[in-house]
Amino acid sequence: MRLKEVTIKNFRGYRSETRLPIDPNVTGITGRNDAGKSSILEALDIFFEGGEVVLDKDDFNVNEIDGMIEIRCIFDSLPPEIVLDESNKTTLRTEHLLNGAGELEILKRYKRSALKDPAIFLIADHPTVTGFDDLHTLKITDLKKRARENGVVDNEVADARASASWRLAIWSKAPNLQKQPRELEISKFAGDSKTIQDKLFKQLPLFALFKSDRESKDNDPQAKNPLQEAIKQAQAELKAEIEAIKAEIQNRVLERAQKTLEKLKEMDPSLASQLVPRFKKTPTWTFEFALDGEDGIPINKRGSGVRRLILLNFFRAESERKVADKNAPSVIYAFEEPETSQHPSNQEMLVRALVQVGAKDNCQVIVTTHVPALAGLLPVSGLRLAEKTPSGIKIDHGSDSVIERIAQSLGVLIDPRASRAKALVLVEGPSDVVFLRHTAEQLKAGGYLPATLEERGIFPVSIGGCNLLKHWIAKRIADQFNIPWALFLDSDLGTPESGANLSQIKVHKQSGKKAHVTRKREPENYILLEVVTPHVTGSAQVTWTDTSDAKKDIAEATSKSKGEVLEFFWTQMNTEQIRRVEKYVDVNGQERFELTEILSDFLMLV
Repeated sequence: MRLKEVTIKNFRGYRSETRLPIDPNVTGITGRNDAGKSSILEALDIFFEGGEVVLDKDDFNVNEIDGMIEIRCIFDSLPPEIVLDESNKTTLRTEHLLNGAGELEILKRYKRSALKDPAIFLIADHPTVTGFDDLHTLKITDLKKRARENGVVDNEVADARASASWRLAIWSKAPNLQKQPRELEISKFAGDSKTIQDKLFKQLPLFALFKSDRESKDNDPQAKNPLQEAIKQAQAELKAEIEAIKAEIQNRVLERAQKTLEKLKEMDPSLASQLVPRFKKTPTWTFEFALDGEDGIPINKRGSGVRRLILLNFFRAESERKVADKNAPSVIYAFEEPETSQHPSNQEMLVRALVQVGAKDNCQVIVTTHVPALAGLLPVSGLRLAEKTPSGIKIDHGSDSVIERIAQSLGVLIDPRASRAKALVLVEGPSDVVFLRHTAEQLKAGGYLPATLEERGIFPVSIGGCNLLKHWIAKRIADQFNIPWALFLDSDLGTPESGANLSQIKVHKQSGKKAHVTRKREPENYILLEVVTPHVTGSAQVTWTDTSDAKKDIAEATSKSKGEVLEFFWTQMNTEQIRRVEKYVDVNGQERFELTEILSDFLMLV
């Protein structure tokens, strides 16, 4: 189940009903300070009962004593059926519990007088005809009576023991159910409709909120929990061994105590007879755990950025554990300003990791930020702008004007050399810039290119994927300066993402742009084994193909991180090696040189 939309009303700055569409993968909420970004995440935590935020009377943005906060969530990717027991299955659509768009819409209303006990409603396209509009409130005996009143005979009921079967049979007797949007209060459901509620709410995603002001010491309970859980799991796995050790310890202690009593009996038999050896309580195993660096310095003595980065991943580990423990089908990670205390290079690493998390089938990521490094790497489709207006807080998204306001508000910029460039080559990451530059320099040195890109005033610029804000800004800047631009992307060959990049290249070529994609999976796949071998550590073995994850394979076999692989090894490739690795034979049997052809095409931009 996936969160598609949240609507908030009367909660803090959100006096009027405010709708926020949620991206299937990553939603980035930007805006100035005090624009209501954090309130969105905290409203969701209240709705999902995440436990980080407790609703307070001061959260109500209504004057009336009975005024209510409303938080409404819409879900798609719904389970195909609800299993009430081993033999009783039904669907939300059959039960008329979905809205007009076929989605699950849940509304929670909170009163000042009952902060922890909201009224919960399903907003559904539901029958309104009298006699057919209240079936979820009837127990099975009442349903049978209603069925007889409407002419239902026993052989028309699939399972006479199941209320769902009786409801279906009754609804089938109405010539027109006259379905309209209705609020169905769950507390009034009866019979197996109650079971539907329980089964349904167990299907909701787990919501995990990481707040910007969270403690970041290693004795913080939030930090200790995942590791304490690891201790519990280890103890469970070794339960038999631990019990055997306990028994052996008890036996040895009792044996020594008995020998002591025997010696005492020789001196004072009366006193010895009054003493009984026993353990006052069962022996327990306790562990004090801390994370120390190689220098022995604990986490709570490290820099704030390091502490926070470690804690953020503690948070992720704990969230995943909860998903497993609760058998939750999915998780929503909500990060409030995750860039806090992070170096700019860490900010970029962090957002790339969050985007990867959001790309998983059972994960969604929601982040708030006003830092360009973070927002600039978020998918444009997921960007939302929160703004204060005279009539209240407004959420905008989806249009070029909104994206431009986000860019202007945050100051999202690309490489400053673009302002003096004659042309741009847009690439996915900083390593791709190094790849093109070094390749051009070596091929020029070998006489295979007339010039390097920079010598022609052509600058490779890292802008992330084609759907990112930085890419959008780069194209706008190129248009603003009236200079040509081209596109160079990884093919991601052999991965699910390959189709997306190939389609982007096709679209740009059709529009007259110079656009190329690597024949191999990514630039790291062009590195020769002979360049890597001298740096392989220990007895590690390394090999890769044109479509395997060469970046990962090389990093694991050497001391380099994945982010360092291309910049370190590719810059050791000479002209002859580059020519050797770029050579291929086309469909006509002709020998060709891929990178030379791509760079030659880019040189024709000016």
